[in-house]
Amino acid sequence: MTTTRAVHANRPTGTTGTTGTTSPRPGAGRRVLRAVAITATVPYLSLKAAWLAGSHIGIPDGSVLLKGGPFLAVANAVTVAMDASVIVLVLALTRPWGRRVPGWLLTVPAYVATGLLTPIVLGFPAQALVKALGLGTAAAAQAGRQPFLDSWVFVVVYTGFIIQGIALAGLFVSYARERWGGRRLGAAGQRLPSPTGVVAGAAALAGLVAGAAQLYWAFGGSAGLPARQVESYSVETAVVFGAHAICAFASGAGALLLARGGARPARWPLALTWTGSAATLSWGAWMLAASAGANFGTDERATAVTGLTYAGQMITGLLAVAVLVRHIHSRRED
Repeated sequence: MTTTRAVHANRPTGTTGTTGTTSPRPGAGRRVLRAVAITATVPYLSLKAAWLAGSHIGIPDGSVLLKGGPFLAVANAVTVAMDASVIVLVLALTRPWGRRVPGWLLTVPAYVATGLLTPIVLGFPAQALVKALGLGTAAAAQAGRQPFLDSWVFVVVYTGFIIQGIALAGLFVSYARERWGGRRLGAAGQRLPSPTGVVAGAAALAGLVAGAAQLYWAFGGSAGLPARQVESYSVETAVVFGAHAICAFASGAGALLLARGGARPARWPLALTWTGSAATLSWGAWMLAASAGANFGTDERATAVTGLTYAGQMITGLLAVAVLVRHIHSRRED
């Protein structure tokens, strides 16, 4: 009886009896992040719901989106579901029942969200800075382009995405530390086995090639791009290419650093590999799927070069995430 009372006395408040996993009430900071992340989904969900209902709010006359047809309707429905899932993910990361959800069921959507949001977090503020410095597309040139969306739509939607990305990152890191422990996630440890090193090298090479292609287009190269993208090139589009190049390079570099191991903390290699691989894999898959099915009323699709680049991004992400998974499993074996 004395032993039993001692065990219960030493158990942290909110600890489950079987796993030892704590599920305390989230602190003020996490509650604020939860509220901010959920609120940030409202503009995008509202716009998409309006478009699905037949509204053209934010879509100017003559926009190619008005000719999108069934594919655009399906794409809108899918993206509504994706952004709505952010709300579920945020609740799972901050509510006690989230500790009972299998780890992979939280990690996979968090990984995809990281991948889809990271280039926006990197690119949109850079585009705003470019415009503030007067380096963006001139008003006359902008007016001569084929209309797509009203400018306020990008500001509202992308600002919401950036807020979601930052809030989700804070919530997921806190959740991971509490559920799985900092040692498993933060220690570099010994060099990973040789086969993993080969995979990391392949990830670095694939990331170098995919990133170089994006960087070439960022600096004005046109070889391999569809004619419509060549015609619409600007400093703003260069920033987008640059953001994807950074993600591809980060994916390969992080995989190499994780495979090498060492005494240094693994926080930065983990962050590079997680963020870079998520962005290259998610956006590579998204763009490959979109280019195969979406022409928005035009006859132009992705070229063989852009298709190969998207596939290269996917390969980079898959190889890097394989190294990431092997690193985490090796820490569990220690």
